[in-house]
Amino acid sequence: MNFETKRVGDITVFKLNEKRFDTNISGLVKGEFTMLLKVEGINKLIIDLSEVETCDSSGLSALLVANRILQANEGKIRLVAPSEKVHTLIKITQLDRVLPVCDTVDDAFEEIKNE
Repeated sequence: MNFETKRVGDITVFKLNEKRFDTNISGLVKGEFTMLLKVEGINKLIIDLSEVETCDSSGLSALLVANRILQANEGKIRLVAPSEKVHTLIKITQLDRVLPVCDTVDDAFEEIKNE
């Protein structure tokens, strides 16, 4: 699994550099989210999906794991730049109600730092 993380103050950006966010990597992503959020104590997370072309239910499940951990710690999450296909899936499953989506990382920074 290819990803990168960047910290700016108390906000962490997790960029998934994979075309497919599916069963093959979702377990690894969940593990990484758990490490970042529970072990490192991050409570403001931006997930950059700009490289992801397709996502399945296990990919969405990984995003919900991050959201659940963050909610338990009064944290904030933003998804950034999902492909049209991924964004449609997020809307169809009504996850856009609990996983706010932003167009750019900069937009996400502005929203999350002001909350």
